[in-house]
This record gives sequence, C-alpha cells and structure tokens, in this order.
Amino acid sequence: MVRRELPDYPSETSSASFTGANPVSHPSRGASMNSAAEPAPTYRTGFHIGGRWVSPLGTDEISVENPATEQVIGRVPAGTAADVDRAVAAARAAFPGWAALAPTERAAHLERLHRRLTARAGEIAHTVACELGTPLKIAARVQAGLPLTVLDSYVTLAASPPEEETVGNSLVVREPVGVVGAITPWNYPLHQVVAKVAPALAAGCTVVLKPAELTPLVAYLLFDAVDEAGLPPGVVNLVTGTGPVAGAALAAHPGVDMVSFTGSTATGTQISRLAADRIARVSLELGGKSANIIFEDADLAGAVKVGVGNAFLNSGQTCTAWTRMLVHRSRYDEAVDLAGKAAGGYRLGDPFDPATRLGPLVSAGQRERVRGYVERGLAEGARLVTGGLDAPVPDTGYFVAPTVLADVDPDSTVAQEEIFGPVLAVIPFDDDDHAVAIANNSKYGLAGAVWSGDQDRAVAVARRLRTGAVDVNGGAFNPLAPFGGYKQSGVGRELGAHGLAEFLEVKSIQR
Repeated sequence: MVRRELPDYPSETSSASFTGANPVSHPSRGASMNSAAEPAPTYRTGFHIGGRWVSPLGTDEISVENPATEQVIGRVPAGTAADVDRAVAAARAAFPGWAALAPTERAAHLERLHRRLTARAGEIAHTVACELGTPLKIAARVQAGLPLTVLDSYVTLAASPPEEETVGNSLVVREPVGVVGAITPWNYPLHQVVAKVAPALAAGCTVVLKPAELTPLVAYLLFDAVDEAGLPPGVVNLVTGTGPVAGAALAAHPGVDMVSFTGSTATGTQISRLAADRIARVSLELGGKSANIIFEDADLAGAVKVGVGNAFLNSGQTCTAWTRMLVHRSRYDEAVDLAGKAAGGYRLGDPFDPATRLGPLVSAGQRERVRGYVERGLAEGARLVTGGLDAPVPDTGYFVAPTVLADVDPDSTVAQEEIFGPVLAVIPFDDDDHAVAIANNSKYGLAGAVWSGDQDRAVAVARRLRTGAVDVNGGAFNPLAPFGGYKQSGVGRELGAHGLAEFLEVKSIQR
C-alpha cells in the first residue's frame, strides 16, 4: 500500500500560491536542512486496476525519499509480474469499448480529466518538489504546468482525429494500436506520464502505466483525478514497481501491443529486445548530449545566460539539456567567464525556499554518478571554472554544486556521455563547419541550439545538426511540435499530432 508522509500543502489550487508555502527551514550554503515534523495527509493505496484501487499480490515495498532531506516520505508497492498480468487483462477487456467510442466522447473524457487534474496543480507541484527536489516555483511552472498544457492539447486532437484518405481504390483508415505499456522516468514524473497516456487514450488505446520507482507519488494524484473524471474502468491502470521486475514484465507481456518508454539508452535497448521477441511496436525517448552553438555574431551575454539555465534546469536532470556549450574561438574566453559567473549565481538549497534555484539530485546514487563524471573530466584535462567536488553544498541532501568545465576535449568522457547533473562543458570551435562537426560528434541526437545575429545562418546550421529538435536564438519550446531524437536518442515522436500518430495503426481497405 502506498503510504505518503508529505508535509501538508495549502488548499489553494493556484500554483502561484505555493511559493515558499512549506514551513521548513531555509538553509544557506553549507547549512543543514531539517524539515519540521507535520501531520501526513491521507491518500489512496495500492494499485489502480480495472477502475478501482486494489491491494498488491505481494508484500514488497519501495521507499521513496525526499532528496533534499534524505528522509523517507512514502512507500509504494513493488509490483510483481502477476500484478502486471491483472492490469494488462483489465486494459485488454476495456479496449474494445474505448476504441469504439466516438472521438468526441473520448475528448470529453480527457477534458474532464484535464479539469480534475488542473484543480490539483498545487498538489502536483508540491509532491514533485518533495519526491524529486525540484524548486517549488519551477515545479509549479514546469512539473505541473507543462503536463496540463499537453493534456489540454490532446483534448483538441482527440476530437479531430486524422481523416480517412482515398488512394486509388483504397480507403486508408487509422485505428488504435491496442494495449499500451507506458514506462516512465523519474525526472519529469507527471509530464512524461501525460505525454504517453494522453495521446494513447486520445487514439483509442488503453494503458498500463509503470511509473519510475524513484518518483511514483505524483502518479497517485493523476489516478485520483482519473477516478473523479469517471474514465471507464480499465482504460488506464497503475502498477508501481521496479524496472527489472514490473517494467520488464510489462515490456515482455504478450497482451501488450505497444511499449512506450522514456529513460536511459541502456534500458531502452533492453526494452526493445523484450518487445522484439513478439514483434511489438516500441516508442523510445532516450538520452541526449545536446550542443548549444554560439557564433561570434550572437548576443553573447543572452546566449550564455539562457544556455546555462537550460543546462541546469531540474538540476541538470533533463534529457534535452544543452550540456555542451560550443563557442566561437574569438569569443570563447569571454563566454567562459560569463558562464562561470552565471553558474555561481545558482543558489542551492531547500526546494521550498523561493531563493533556491538549484535543488538536489534525485538520489545518493545519482549524486555519486555525477561527482564521478566531474572527477573524470578534470582528470582528462578539463579546466574547472566554477563548482566542482570541493564547492560548498548543504550538509544534508544529494547536492552537487553547479559546475562549469572549460577547455573540454570534444572526444572526452564529459563531452560524450550523458551526465544528468548540473555540469556544463564549454568547447571552442573555429568556423561553422567545425561547430557542426563537434555538435554531430555524438551517439545522441535529441536537441540542440544555435545562436547568431544572422537568422538565416543560424537556421542553415540548425538544418545540418543530426538531432530531433533545435532552438534558434532562444526559440520557445512548443508542446504541439514533434519531440524525439535521432541515433541513440530514440525511436518515434511524442507530443502533438505526431505523438498521436505513434498510437495508431494504418489499414488499407480496397473497394
């Protein structure tokens, strides 16, 4: 059963009202973090299968930590293969009825879910701040706000599905793929769920969700909203558990027609193999090592400031983070200085302190992983500009200081591997061709950026980058545009109409 010992949150539904609302101490660098003891609210328990809350078949549990305090704040069931069997059976039973609904009826269900989830925006932000450590004001805007925007987009898309086509004597129609197994990561625990569940439901599929074991609590808020919205039983089901047990059982299940996974490339490879044994469809959103190219004619101060902010968003735990800053050699030293000063302005600390700009990493293991990369980067010849292993951080919590490494070899470990922490590598280049060569020198191809005073030049370079998305001169993220990567960054696309298409089969009817 899930037991959550989160501090109380205010009753207001406006996410803006949550800034600084949690009554815990607000430490400065080097200080300890001790949250005041508060009563725990009551939550649902167990799994959500077939439209109701049910007890797990096993007794094992997963402890959920607050990474800022290192205290256990909840426990969720560690689901077994038998639990997955129950959830898949419920999804299969619900599929014919859900697929047969008129698109406008499915849209109406999603609209009710959106309203119910919007009413919980404050709870969502608060819960993610507790289980992931995202500063509350960022959690309200990104961790709660973004999935609500995505869900709203699928209300519209569900009501207006792709039209049937006539090709010669063939009628081309699109039908839902079937039962979807959704396996989601810990870094954006609600957004990544919604980015899979919303288009799957809009397409007429049913879903079994296995959220990340490090940050599963916010999924329970989603399923409370599912209950309140009155979605038909079995249309969407929840099983918590570990990747090697529940995740593997879901990926390999013969009753699952498609697996949609977001996470590491290594795990994505394993899931692909499990799905391949039965020729099941897969959609994979995997790792990244994105390059941020800054030309000599760019607004350097603006480009560096935005670049550092992008690299450090969510404490660097973002697959699209621009973790390689490529700067024209003529402005390289100036850019390094600006990056160091910008990084030095990121205050670490309590996620509920409005002054905090950088929260902890999600776990002790992730902190040690990131520290290991910093150590290796310095050993391979990088120059420490700011941060590093000896920089002061709070005594309690899984913190790593915001770190900038300069003079990084493009072939070195910190320039090639995904670190998933607040570590930025700065690399010089000589001309456009050199910049493109460095940017494309990666097994990943998820995102990137180009900055230039000449928009045409920037777009021309963006077209040459082997990556799924490129921001030009600070172009804003578009939740309706396709999201996904080239190379080892994944297969398929999420968001918008392209995300919906992932969950549809194409059929030709000859007349």
